[in-house]
Amino acid sequence: MSNAKMEMPIWEKFNLTVDEAALYFNIGKNRLRELLEEPECSFALNIGNKKKLIKRKKFEQYIEKTDWI
Repeated sequence: MSNAKMEMPIWEKFNLTVDEAALYFNIGKNRLRELLEEPECSFALNIGNKKKLIKRKKFEQYIEKTDWI
């Protein structure tokens, strides 16, 4: 295996960074960060104390159910 970073298409990733999610869902990074901080957020994956990822499938379900972000 080489040292080159393997790139996976965003739509195949299980979890997304805020930057990836902003690009994929066409939603601003600041708004995504606000949503991740809400206590009832079901699509946040906390990595340690600072980093948060977005569970792509759960976020897709969230978007399907809402008319306003």
